[in-house]
Amino acid sequence: MLVDSKTQQVRIPGFSQIPPQAATAGPVSTPVPTPLPTRGGPSPIRQFLAGRGSSALSDRAFRGLMIACALSLFAIVALIATELVLRSQLSLKKFGIGFFFHSGWDPVSGNYGAWPFIYGTLVSSFVALAIAVPLAVGLAIFLTEMCPRPLRSPLAFLTELLAAIPSVVYGLWAVFVLVPLLREHVDPVLAKTLGWTTLFTGPNYGIGMLAAGVILAIMILPIISSLTREVMTAVPYTQREAVLALGATRWEMIRMGVLRNARIGIVGSVILGLGRALGETMAVTMVIGNRPEIARSLFAPGYSMASVIANEFSEASDDLYLSALIEIGLALFLVTIVVNALARILVWAVTRGAPARAAA
Repeated sequence: MLVDSKTQQVRIPGFSQIPPQAATAGPVSTPVPTPLPTRGGPSPIRQFLAGRGSSALSDRAFRGLMIACALSLFAIVALIATELVLRSQLSLKKFGIGFFFHSGWDPVSGNYGAWPFIYGTLVSSFVALAIAVPLAVGLAIFLTEMCPRPLRSPLAFLTELLAAIPSVVYGLWAVFVLVPLLREHVDPVLAKTLGWTTLFTGPNYGIGMLAAGVILAIMILPIISSLTREVMTAVPYTQREAVLALGATRWEMIRMGVLRNARIGIVGSVILGLGRALGETMAVTMVIGNRPEIARSLFAPGYSMASVIANEFSEASDDLYLSALIEIGLALFLVTIVVNALARILVWAVTRGAPARAAA
């Protein structure tokens, strides 16, 4: 409120002038503000939206398309399972559920059992995880926390390049390089130092479960490492700074400020790597030995479900033989579902259904 010194009139910005006598004499009525001029017509954005017409039809079409995309996943899984069950009816009727736990495999006498192949698939895959997970997590930690900036991009590119190499190339490299290396240098040392565990005993052929696990570890290493690196990069730097400000060492900062917040993504990357290892065919077929036996030693030859299907599907001479091979495919399908379900339970057990929290 302003008062003119000459006229002694009260001036309030935005309001009409008030006479001096009204300003000095008792209460007065509230003045009405002068209305501001308005722009003519609606805004350009409102005009554009109004000119389009109603979007209800397009919204319903988009919603229906998204629902169809989601339901297509269930449809694909259902179709795969249905086809596998229908094609393996002969084997299911003759052997029943015992097919998955029977260890005999003799196409000449018509005796079939999938347990040696399930055993070989699981053992080689878990050996691969035991080798690949520590290396992949260590590589991701180095690239995100310790690697010099000029070397970070080349090393990340080389790591991701491993995922683009075909599996048959891995198999050839394993036959000519990895198998002789294991047979002449690695296996004798393992037999001498860890032979008391019965995991590294028996004849040393070079090919076997250990060779299959090593080549699978090399193949799933870039998958686990790349996803782990991306998850660790997404952790805010304020977490690192807060832990370091409390006096933690670099290792404590990585353990509490980074790995704890990235643990869900790390477990997810391990699940994807395990899925790749379970279904790998060509590289495993070339080094696992292809012998349907169950042995405790990792030096012994084995057989995987994907390998037996690839090797013997074209040689199936009767309907029962073909049905048994398709039922092994069904077993591989079920094993994949069970392993992923167990991995989901593991994720829940680690996180208890809660999101990652900041380091205390």
